[in-house]
Amino acid sequence: MHLSRLLPAALLLAAACTAPTKPAPAADAAASTLASYFAGDTARVKTGGVQVIPISTPKGTFNVWTKRFGNNPRIKLLLLNGGPGATHEYFECMESFLPQEGIEFIYYDQLGCGNSDNPKDTAMWSLPRYVEEVEQVRQALKLDKDNFYLLGHSWGGILAAEYALKYQQHLKGLIISNMMMSIPAYNKYADEVLAPQLKPEVLREIRQIEAKKDFQNPRYMELLEPNFYAEHLCRVPLPEPAARSLGKTNQSLYVTMQGPSEFGASGKLVNWDRVADLPKLAVPVLSIGGKHDTMDPEHMRMVAQKVQNGTALICPKGSHMSFYDDQPTYMAGLTKWILGVDQGEKKVAL
Repeated sequence: MHLSRLLPAALLLAAACTAPTKPAPAADAAASTLASYFAGDTARVKTGGVQVIPISTPKGTFNVWTKRFGNNPRIKLLLLNGGPGATHEYFECMESFLPQEGIEFIYYDQLGCGNSDNPKDTAMWSLPRYVEEVEQVRQALKLDKDNFYLLGHSWGGILAAEYALKYQQHLKGLIISNMMMSIPAYNKYADEVLAPQLKPEVLREIRQIEAKKDFQNPRYMELLEPNFYAEHLCRVPLPEPAARSLGKTNQSLYVTMQGPSEFGASGKLVNWDRVADLPKLAVPVLSIGGKHDTMDPEHMRMVAQKVQNGTALICPKGSHMSFYDDQPTYMAGLTKWILGVDQGEKKVAL
C-alpha cells in the first residue's frame, strides 16, 4: 500500500471541476488506503496513538509509554532505542519514510527512558528484566508472529537480539541496527581500529582523562565531539530529534549498562556475547551497519551470515546513526526488507 500515490487535496479539488461526478475507482482506493492507515480504535478516546502500559517488575508495577503511528494489521514495527537510556525521539525520521509504504511503527520509551517511569534503581537496569519488559509490551499491543517486526538500534540491538533468542516464536522479522553481537569484540574494535584513527595528541589526552576517571570533565566531550562523534556517531550535523533524544539520556542507566567510557563498554554488558547463538535464529533477520560506524561493519555483515535467514545492509556513507547520515540507503533497504518479508521472503535481496 503506497500512500505516496495519493494526490494533494488541492489537486483533487481542481480535478473535480472536470472529472465525472462519481470518483474514479483509483481515487476511492487511495482515500480508503489513507483512511485505513490512520484508523484508530473507535471504542476509545483518541490519543494520537499513545498507549501507556503497566509493566510488572520484581520491584513493583511501573508505566512505560508507547505511541502507534499508522495502522497496518500485517506490519507493526516496534522500535527499541539505544543508549542505553536515550529516548524514542531520535527515530522521528521514520515518519518521513515509513507511512508512504504503509508500514505501521510504534515508538516505545523503555523503563527509565523518556516519557516512561524512572524507578531510579540501578538494580532495575538489567538485560533479562528488559527482555521481559519487551514481552509485556508485545502482549499489551497485541503483536504476534503474523505482524510483529522488532527493530533495535545500538543498545536496542542487544535487547532485540536477546528478546529474539528467547521469544522468536512471536516475531515475524528482526532488525538489528548498528550493533555487534559481542561486547568483547566491540571493545577490541574500538581499541585496535577506532582509537588509532584519532590524532595521537587527541587520543593521548582522552586516555589521560579516562585513566583519571574524570568523565565529567568538559574537556572530554570537547575532544570527543569533533574527533570521534562527528566521524563515527553521526557524520552530518546532529539533527534536532537526535540532539533532543540524546540530551535526555538517563546517565544512571547508561553508565550502569555501558560504562562511562565512549571507547568500549565496561558496565554490566562488558561480557555479553551472543555470536555462538546466532544460528539459533530462524526468523528473518536484517543486520544493518555503517561503513564508518562505531561498530565493526564486517562483524555486522557476519551476523547476517550466521543466522538462518539473514540479510545485511551496510550503508557506505553511514556511521552509528546511518538513518541520518546515509538516510537514502538505510530507509530504502529497511522498507524493501520489511515489505519483502511481508510477502513471504525469508532472505530479501537488497
